[in-house]
Amino acid sequence: MTSIILLSVFGILNLFLGFMRSNKVLLPGAMLLLLAVFGANLADWNVVHAPYFNNMLVVDNYTVAFTGIVVLTTIALLPFSRSYVVAGEANLAEYYALLLFSLVGAVMMVGYDHLIMLFVGIEILSICMYVLAGSSKRDSRSNEAALKYFLMGAFATGILLFGIALLYGATGTFVLSQLATAIAAPQNASLQPMLYIGILMMIIGIGFKVSAAPFHFWTPDVYEGTPTFFTAFMSTVVKTAGFAAFLKLLAVALPGAQSFWLPTIQAMCALTLLLGNVGAAAQTSTKRMLAYSSVSHAGYLLIGLVASRGNLTGDAASGIFFYSLAYSIATIAAFGVLKLVADHRQRDDYAGLNGLGKTNPLLAFSMTVAMLSLAGIPLTGGFFGKFFLLAAAAGQGYIGLVVFAVVMSMVGLYYYLRPIIAMYMRPAEEGATPVPVDGIQKATLVLLALLTIALGIVPGFLSGIL
Repeated sequence: MTSIILLSVFGILNLFLGFMRSNKVLLPGAMLLLLAVFGANLADWNVVHAPYFNNMLVVDNYTVAFTGIVVLTTIALLPFSRSYVVAGEANLAEYYALLLFSLVGAVMMVGYDHLIMLFVGIEILSICMYVLAGSSKRDSRSNEAALKYFLMGAFATGILLFGIALLYGATGTFVLSQLATAIAAPQNASLQPMLYIGILMMIIGIGFKVSAAPFHFWTPDVYEGTPTFFTAFMSTVVKTAGFAAFLKLLAVALPGAQSFWLPTIQAMCALTLLLGNVGAAAQTSTKRMLAYSSVSHAGYLLIGLVASRGNLTGDAASGIFFYSLAYSIATIAAFGVLKLVADHRQRDDYAGLNGLGKTNPLLAFSMTVAMLSLAGIPLTGGFFGKFFLLAAAAGQGYIGLVVFAVVMSMVGLYYYLRPIIAMYMRPAEEGATPVPVDGIQKATLVLLALLTIALGIVPGFLSGIL
């Protein structure tokens, strides 16, 4: 609750900072404000189930843990907006304010205990992202990305809202715990068709938000056209909040309908892994590859939903938390390097990374650690993220799904190694100069790389957090 208040107030305050006509105070100001939010959120750890807004929002360890991920991710991302500061971007204050407001929606998605609060959180987050996707107004690709995202997002929102209405019609309540009780009540057995259609429509709506197949087709074009800084936010914060909301919905509200939604999630999982990995392998653009990679990682997180079997605690839920953290850290590093290189070399394909190991060893090292983590190579956080989820799924008897995920991980090795090969085994273009990187960006990249390695060496540090 404190996090929502602070983010809302700081978002408005950030707009007033824009009147100073000096971008130099905006970046450190936004980072300090988010650090204050992170501290206030951490202070709520081990608070006894505190409900707010007539029990529509709950602050507990689950809410605090996932809120911590999205806030830390945003703090790590902000240094890569330095180019906007240097260029004197006139709308920088508005960009930061929209990021803060979108975090309000993300926190609502994580802490909701009422379906209307879930809907409000998704809409706050989505509307901010629609605007940011089209923030590069003179770029036709950015305009196209915003239009596609808005139109498809509007349809997905309508489907989600219709599903919520059907769930209310079948159960007479929006409250998650009451939904679970109503679904299990024998007298409501005749309403199962309405209930199941509502659940399916909600899965479709949330599946769109987290880029799960077959609702992922917007992802490559939107990620490619959106300015890279905001693509990184979309790929990490939106996905983390979406899966936290998804897990809570299935575990708290719908455990009694597990026989219906579990096969559906399994099918989505297998399809997402297949289309995400095969699609990424076919790309020549690093940015589109990372877009399809984001789809494939949604597939691995769906394995966690399958393995959770309607349980908000336990190995599967902890695995989703760990995976979200490791994935967010590596993805911010990858997009950060890509943005710096693309700004300097004016290209975001694999060839744009050629020779980076010689011209910018730090950037190449950071990108290498990020790619290895996303691929799930040992001694990185990504390895244990996948290991925890696959171990939880195997423990529940989903051996076929685990084997398929491992095979798809092997496909992932192909496209994750391509940037590394370009950086270290191919010469830079003639006359290529080092990519300019300032001190705070260097420190951020080093910290992200160290965190990725630390999560791969001492993963037990975060075990049992949920």
